[in-house]
Amino acid sequence: MSTPAYDDQNVFARILRAELPSHKLYEDEKTVAIMDIMPRGDGHVLVIPKAPSRNILDIATEDLNAVMATVQKMGATVIKAFDADGLTVQQFSEPAGGQVVFHTHVHVIPRFEGVPLKPHTGEMADNELLASQADKIRAALS
Repeated sequence: MSTPAYDDQNVFARILRAELPSHKLYEDEKTVAIMDIMPRGDGHVLVIPKAPSRNILDIATEDLNAVMATVQKMGATVIKAFDADGLTVQQFSEPAGGQVVFHTHVHVIPRFEGVPLKPHTGEMADNELLASQADKIRAALS
């Protein structure tokens, strides 16, 4: 299977260039963490590399390592912020793997006993709700 070329007009590339808004939670030299605007649970965060890559099949190893270090940091942070019981970490590659936006990203979702993940409906969450959850996460980061 050959991986299609990276499209620099994808939503995450546009967020990284500040062409689209986001609720940014954390940033370092290689990664950014933002709120997922179509969350499957409270505190659903996305970690994205700054360098262009389509998914785990073409990302440079050093960028993947940086992404996973940020995933670990954000995982601990969202558990603290929401007093969660656990964590789901997901990464989808290519359409057959469930990928919808073709810039590498990892989902970090705090989980609670007995509460299932919401289905991915494509509907955006209330912006004020996302803003208040982002504030909670930023406070837990410091």
